[in-house]
Amino acid sequence: MTEATLFTITFILYIFSALVYLVAVFAKKEKWAKTGLVLAAAGLVLHTAALILRTVVSGHAPFTNMYESLSFLAWASVAALLVLDWKLRIPRVAPYVMLIAVGIVALASSPLMPKDATPLVPALQSYWLWLHVSVTLLGEAFFAVAFVASLLYLRADTEEKKQKMDAVSYRAVAVGFPLFTLGGLVFGMVWAYKAWGTYWSWDPKEVWSLITWIVFALYLHTRIVMGWKGKRSALIAILGFLAALFTYFGVNYLLAGLHSYV
Repeated sequence: MTEATLFTITFILYIFSALVYLVAVFAKKEKWAKTGLVLAAAGLVLHTAALILRTVVSGHAPFTNMYESLSFLAWASVAALLVLDWKLRIPRVAPYVMLIAVGIVALASSPLMPKDATPLVPALQSYWLWLHVSVTLLGEAFFAVAFVASLLYLRADTEEKKQKMDAVSYRAVAVGFPLFTLGGLVFGMVWAYKAWGTYWSWDPKEVWSLITWIVFALYLHTRIVMGWKGKRSALIAILGFLAALFTYFGVNYLLAGLHSYV
């Protein structure tokens, strides 16, 4: 079975998972949420196989261009959802995270994204690529869950729902922030030093990664030290995810820099 076939089946499973989850939420059919979970897990297994096959065929990490990194980000988003759902039972959050994953896979599958595996530029020929990009994208995936939970908090109509979404957002950021710190900043700076001889060069991607980090650091600081919860925390989490989106998409297409090849 080819990578393209696995990726297509994965896409279909993610779509059905999102639809089933939506039915579970809006038709109040709780048992359907388990089916949505199974479909998402099945899709994740096939997606994992597609990423492994891509790695074997290309001979390098499966996130060296936009197509590959989008695929990995979708994979990471579903993985983050399954981990948090296993711990917290979040069927109300699940359909929207799955819709984000579907949207990412759809974008990766579009003609806009070249899918050919190409030789790596010298700067990418390093095991630090695996550490830097994979851990960073995993952190951003948990930020996506926090983003969805924060939006649901703002539209929740009962105190119980608000408390649940607030807790989910906090847990997601609590996992995503150290991952993003380690992958996006620590591993990134070490790799930059090895590749270019400097830990920091004020590249647009570096600057916006730092901005994203500061926003989520503010989220945790205001919550842990100042006792902020609820609406203010939700707004900060939403702002942080929007900064992460710009770091990922906006910088790549609007601001030239050392990361322009990603």
